Amino acid sequence: MNEIAPSQAEVVALRGVAVVRDGTQILSDIDWSVHAHQCWVVLGPNGAGKTTMLQVASTYLGPTRGIVRLLGETYGKVDVRKLRARIGYAGAGPAELVAGRLPALEIVVTGKYASFVDKRWNEYDDADWAAARLQLDRLMASSLADRKFSTLSTGEKQRVLIARSLMTNPDVLFLDEATTGLDLGARERLAAALADLAFDPDGPAIVLVTHHVEEIPPGFDHIAMMADGRLTASGPIDDVLTPTALSDCFGQKLNLDKTDDRYRAWASR
Repeated sequence: MNEIAPSQAEVVALRGVAVVRDGTQILSDIDWSVHAHQCWVVLGPNGAGKTTMLQVASTYLGPTRGIVRLLGETYGKVDVRKLRARIGYAGAGPAELVAGRLPALEIVVTGKYASFVDKRWNEYDDADWAAARLQLDRLMASSLADRKFSTLSTGEKQRVLIARSLMTNPDVLFLDEATTGLDLGARERLAAALADLAFDPDGPAIVLVTHHVEEIPPGFDHIAMMADGRLTASGPIDDVLTPTALSDCFGQKLNLDKTDDRYRAWASR
């Protein structure tokens, strides 16, 4: 058997995955793979199952049926706590768990130990603080370092949390609706920061959940489109994201345009 190159390694794999909760089918027959350094968008309407698929892929939610593999390990056959240092996870939900009194830099540095409690519960050296500042800089958030988390806007909080999730240099970064609640300026600043990560040849694989094609950053090269708990289309974004596929996904006739590596969609009259 030929050895798989690191750039081709499969970091996430779902095979025949289904999720049923309280008698309701949330996911059905999901087959999906993410390889090292790929940047995926998971796109679909509300209730499509996007967040649930992300939770399953990151091992924070077990499937009812099917096989989940993350970073070469099979869910149910490994202590997932051993994988958490290699996974980044950020989004609107995790923001609610952060101690608002802490300045942004302290929030970021706690990512080394996956603790939101207080920096005094763990030891951090000069290299850790330098790494935290570097991650804030990568997310264009250096100016936020000394500000209390509770004083930040939604967009600023998201960039701080993503910086935090990068503290362990993860192999894969999951972003669950990271653009939710952002105004246009904040959305564009976050998109620019994510584009920089996407174009980094040594960066992690990234999976971004969103409802809107306008939120897809440049450099994201794959897309999984979902509706009613199923994948409706999946693969390289240039091949898969078409007006027909978008219309099928959202159940409405939609037009699609791409300019300067950004997308725009609108309904036909």
